Amino acid sequence: MNLMINMKKIPLAFGSGTSELDIPEKNLSSIIMPSEPDKRESGPFLIKKALENPIKSRRLSEIVNSNSRIVIIVSDITRPTPTEQILPPLFEELYSGGARDENITIIFALGLHRQQTEEESKKLVGEEMYKKIRCIQHDTGRCKRIGVTSRGTPVEIFEEVLNADVVVGTGGIEFHYYAGYSGGAKSVLPGVSSEEAVLTNHKMMIEEKAVSGRVDSPVRQDMEEAAKIFGLRFILNVVLDSKKGIVAAVAGDFVEAHRKGVEIVDTMYKVPVEPADAVIVSCGGYPKDINLYQASKSLDNATQAVKDGGSIILVAECAEGIGNQIYECWNRECKTPEDAIERFKHCFEFGGHKSAIVAKAAQKFKLYLVSKLPEDNARTAFFTPMANVQEALSAILSENPDAKVHLMPHGGQTLPVRKEN
Repeated sequence: MNLMINMKKIPLAFGSGTSELDIPEKNLSSIIMPSEPDKRESGPFLIKKALENPIKSRRLSEIVNSNSRIVIIVSDITRPTPTEQILPPLFEELYSGGARDENITIIFALGLHRQQTEEESKKLVGEEMYKKIRCIQHDTGRCKRIGVTSRGTPVEIFEEVLNADVVVGTGGIEFHYYAGYSGGAKSVLPGVSSEEAVLTNHKMMIEEKAVSGRVDSPVRQDMEEAAKIFGLRFILNVVLDSKKGIVAAVAGDFVEAHRKGVEIVDTMYKVPVEPADAVIVSCGGYPKDINLYQASKSLDNATQAVKDGGSIILVAECAEGIGNQIYECWNRECKTPEDAIERFKHCFEFGGHKSAIVAKAAQKFKLYLVSKLPEDNARTAFFTPMANVQEALSAILSENPDAKVHLMPHGGQTLPVRKEN
């Protein structure tokens, strides 16, 4: 009898490879995919066009001169931003204004992330660029206070950034689970800000509007106020498709240009759905599933596609483990989801917030994890570990043979939006 079941084979990204899933067609509710443009110009062309037509700003070539000390803030290794492709057209624009290599510094916006190896930094900007331009990493210990936001966040910026005449923030715009969207002011806060600034800003993540896909997230509003106090004048941001190719670029004013990028992201990646019994979500592979800390962002997006009490299978390699010592520590110490949520209410600790966010999901859904993490690590993070995605699906179907399942192959980018009845 089983031989007659129509199966659908779906590849899901897992690290740098794929994990195959066979799912009975009767159980497959939908594959939640972004609506990406079929035809497009090349990445460098889109960037060049954006730089030639900045939004609410003069061109960079009109802003800089031969004496300008220029800082370019770029994403770190945990982000999929194709910095190596962004820099050449950006430098062309700077050169046409008279900028000189010896006056330019590239700064990796680590926020509170770990320092990168030299190899990682080289890989991000490209060998040639790394040789000719001074490249340094953000240092939270070398920040100066220049003000305070209306929400009480100290504006404390890396002094190398403060010493520049012209600062260009680069990055990608996609959904962000508490800042609403990445990109824009995020280059400055958390990118090149002090630990106190980042922690104070991130405390707002438990506010109601601090969710993915909301531009009025209090976290983002605070970031933008900090960037304004600092005086960020210009951004160059890109929007990527699920294959990490550039589909759009925006440049100019750090708020106005960002909003234009947000419109593009919404059109491509917000997908209306009817909640199903279960969802299988892949982060979209490396680097989005480099560790559980990064991978849980996809889990957060997937919660919108499941009925309360349903199941979520997170497919994430986690080659670098949990990815944050405080997160790991909370996982060990909080025995139940309730423990983590209670603790977070009384003690805001960066890293601990992940434990609380996953705990919130674990209270509403049954969470499964397909990864390379030791089973104990998955369990203490409130997941049921599974050897592979097939086994996880079987566990769900053995409980409910008629379960309707959504698939999210690009969980880091796609935001299901519940259809209004």
